[in-house]
Amino acid sequence: MAEITEERVLDALRAVRDPDRGGDVVALGMVSGLNVTEGRVSFSLAIDPKDAARLEPLRRTAEAAVAALPGVVSAVAILTAHRAQPAPQRTPPHAHPHTEKPGLAGVRAIVAVASGKGGVGKSTVAANLALGLAAQGLKVGLLDCDVYGPSMPLMMGVKDKPTKAADGKRFAPPVAYGVKVMSMGFLASDKTPMIWRGPMVANAVEQMLRGVEWEPLDVLVVDMPPGTGDAQLTLAQRVPLAGAVIVSTPQDIALLDARKGLNMFRQLEVPVLGIIENMSYFHCPHCGERTDVFSHGGARREAEDTKVEFLGEIPLDIAIRETSDSGKPITATQPDSKHAEAFREIARKVWAKVSGENAGVRTPPRIVVE
Repeated sequence: MAEITEERVLDALRAVRDPDRGGDVVALGMVSGLNVTEGRVSFSLAIDPKDAARLEPLRRTAEAAVAALPGVVSAVAILTAHRAQPAPQRTPPHAHPHTEKPGLAGVRAIVAVASGKGGVGKSTVAANLALGLAAQGLKVGLLDCDVYGPSMPLMMGVKDKPTKAADGKRFAPPVAYGVKVMSMGFLASDKTPMIWRGPMVANAVEQMLRGVEWEPLDVLVVDMPPGTGDAQLTLAQRVPLAGAVIVSTPQDIALLDARKGLNMFRQLEVPVLGIIENMSYFHCPHCGERTDVFSHGGARREAEDTKVEFLGEIPLDIAIRETSDSGKPITATQPDSKHAEAFREIARKVWAKVSGENAGVRTPPRIVVE
């Protein structure tokens, strides 16, 4: 099988033509940010923001053209806002080409917790990461951005609904174990399916970001939906992210999707803080035997291959499952357990990465979202 190279990808994209200008996307200079890593390809197509909806078929065509190449494992194409041509005068060497996006008032750093696929325990990790940060004496918020399957009300044991904030315009989020919590699950019945298109998802994320009285917070942990969709793009577009944490289980199929999530954040110019291996192994409480149910060490190897930090491993353990299902997360309710200590250690590593002088003030890319 031929090796996937940038030139082969560009050759495939030369067959994709802009419907307005007639030329191919490569010749027209639309392709940027091309990245090829072990058969996983990501790239951007620069367009005028007002043409985003109309040119969505062009994005899909370009993505399909690359995905059809033998040896391509995955292909991700993103529409990005066309950057204006530089002015004749000399640009200061450290000037940033993007438009500044406002952060959240009173929130020092925003950290996204993401996975390429569902079923890897991402929400469990997000909840316990938030509690691990709170255990350091930090002011912490937890935003459940998984609008299709919100789980934080159950996982954090929150019965109360958000109330009106003092300003009369925003929600005051309920507090659980010292952490402010906001979720779409508070605003809709747990039996009501969220059948939403992209703009509705974007609006919901925007409302939960700016329509909630978060301040003052040291860090806001955002539990993302699985995959690489509208919620992720909206978050990266609307607020400056201090970084993203990728959660995966050890087996190859989960790591395959984790790489997509990792490459997506890199494409969006969001720092990847590291990878967590969840359900890393099973230690039998009866016989004491250890079993690597989903293999073991895959996330650590992936971290090494992609040159990001391996943040730690969390076992497959009934205590973690039971405490999460009962709304009593293990980091808060069993703080002396080895599992709680593992989450706190990961939280310490994450905070060390985002608590520097420039934490939470990175400029996000201008991503076009329908």
